[in-house]
Amino acid sequence: MKAIVTGGAGFIGSHLVEELIIKGFEVHIIDSMISGKQENIHPLATLHVEDICSKQARQIILQEKPNIVFHLAAQADVSTSINDPQYDADVNVKGTINILEACRDASVDKIIFASTSAVYGELQKDLITEMDPTAPISYYGLSKLTAESYIRLFSRLYGLSYTILRYGNVYGPRQTPKGEGGVVAVFLDRLDKGTMLNIHGDGEQTRDFIYVKDIVQANIAAIDKGHQEIIHASTTQRTSVNRLLKELEKIHGSKINISHTEGRPGDIKHSCLDSKKAHKLLEWRSQVSIFNGLTETYTFLKNNK
Repeated sequence: MKAIVTGGAGFIGSHLVEELIIKGFEVHIIDSMISGKQENIHPLATLHVEDICSKQARQIILQEKPNIVFHLAAQADVSTSINDPQYDADVNVKGTINILEACRDASVDKIIFASTSAVYGELQKDLITEMDPTAPISYYGLSKLTAESYIRLFSRLYGLSYTILRYGNVYGPRQTPKGEGGVVAVFLDRLDKGTMLNIHGDGEQTRDFIYVKDIVQANIAAIDKGHQEIIHASTTQRTSVNRLLKELEKIHGSKINISHTEGRPGDIKHSCLDSKKAHKLLEWRSQVSIFNGLTETYTFLKNNK
């Protein structure tokens, strides 16, 4: 089978490419290399350096006629989306439409889309299900939600099969230390540099941290299951920032210097995605504990300095 992974030179995409190749897929990567890295690219994958908004990206899909397209390429930085909503929409909405049109014209069997918990905004609920209301508070969340709507409508109009996976807070090797979504990468980067770790508020805020290899397995499961569904790829487990620090101290082997700053207005205190639907429809659940995932990520950083 043949797969195309947009964003395949990036953090999550490169791990997905590796697993697809292990499973015997012929893999093509479409990546602009704005945030993707050459060292992330598997030697058996074919790289096409193109913007997902371009005619060339569309032509690659038409020429290669893949069975599956994994659409992970995105503008994923919240602050960038706030500062430049036009760029955010161009990549996340216009780019997705371009990929969808190519999938339709190339008779692709299925598109699997990487979405986000950011579509829920400030929903104050202990455990969020796929049926809960969406109300993004960033242009990034809005553009991802809009892309989801285009995917569902393309399916209705043209019969294109899809699975939309809404990720929890993904962490792991190759993640860049930027933004709240990359809090583990930020902490490890500061730990490596010996600088102070800043904690907003009391550190009791929680997130649903999921290891990148678990996310990869959710994508693999979606190849044959979960058609025409929106599904959470998450652990359904809350992990506080304070717990994160305690685990990192165990792995690091010494006390970590931290400072507390004021809690940020509007910050969500708790965010956790219910993954029961993934258990049922994808026959998938997260396998990697927060300690083991952090240990692998810490070791990777130490070995790749």
